[in-house]
Amino acid sequence: DTLWDLAIAEVEKRKNPEDDDVKPGAVWEKSILFMGNKNGGKTTIILRCLEREESPKPTLALEYTFGRRARRHNTPKDVAHFWELGDGTSLAELIRIPITSHNIRSFAVVLVLDLSKPNELWNTMESLLQVTRNHVNRILTKLEKTNPEVAAEIKQRMWNELQRDHPDCALVDPFPIPLVIIGSKYDIFNEFDSEMRKIISKTLRFVSHYYGASLVFTSKSEALLLKARALINHLAFGYDKSKSVSVDPSKPLFIPAGLDSMSQIGPPPASDSDLGKITANTPLELWKKVFEKTFPPKSFCDLQDTKDPAQDSQYAEYEVDVMRAQKNQELEQYKRNASKSWKEMDFDS
Repeated sequence: DTLWDLAIAEVEKRKNPEDDDVKPGAVWEKSILFMGNKNGGKTTIILRCLEREESPKPTLALEYTFGRRARRHNTPKDVAHFWELGDGTSLAELIRIPITSHNIRSFAVVLVLDLSKPNELWNTMESLLQVTRNHVNRILTKLEKTNPEVAAEIKQRMWNELQRDHPDCALVDPFPIPLVIIGSKYDIFNEFDSEMRKIISKTLRFVSHYYGASLVFTSKSEALLLKARALINHLAFGYDKSKSVSVDPSKPLFIPAGLDSMSQIGPPPASDSDLGKITANTPLELWKKVFEKTFPPKSFCDLQDTKDPAQDSQYAEYEVDVMRAQKNQELEQYKRNASKSWKEMDFDS
């Protein structure tokens, strides 16, 4: 298949947006955004999914790559677009670049949370999912006016992972697009105290079930990477979804969306007296307060990245660096002049 063949297949697919099944000879095309903790292992997971033997490099802002797979011999290769948001939560607004009204029906999100940093876990998850959800909801609001059938289809699809008679239907709030939560660095996490592991595992089970997401713990272990890869290949290339489940907190969790329940997860990990003292408006808020009692979140300043990419030698450009140094000097001079002017102002008048 040539680039021209792919273009023809894409045009045909856009002519029939209501046809959700891939027609014989057509190209399956999906998009996935990876986001999460800085240095959490997102790039490593992407490279493993694409079977590339490259050494992972730090992601500066928003990076793109793609993968292609043929479902059968002598058929056009399906295409999966992989976007990766770098720098933790500081660049969250960039998610509006890859997620658009044109690809919203075929988009999914993979949230990678660093299990070795539980004090950053909730803030990272909450910030990134909130920004993403707000952006998707704005797209859906516009689609309700321009293409109400597609908007209705997406909203209905949110509930597809839960069976109609599932007892938790009134207790959850599914994410508007498919979501996978990956707990990375399980090898470090496994060295934590057993009670700490239990709290983190139970909390992530609740969060994943609440958002209608799949949950998997992984590390550099080949066996664990294969499990994460299976969930991602389901989103990217339509591979069969695994039905296996592992909920034992002493082992790596693996729970595909819709296969958990509130009754199996149990109440938040706190005593009845402590729960009675907590004021919360939603189950999610209750779990957050219980979790942060054990793992107090880092302050905003602590979460800021102190390394300036402009000072990184791999991005050095002589002319640009000279001009930047000049502008920095001008800025400092402006600050000094402004400070003097402020001190000299007569407020009494």
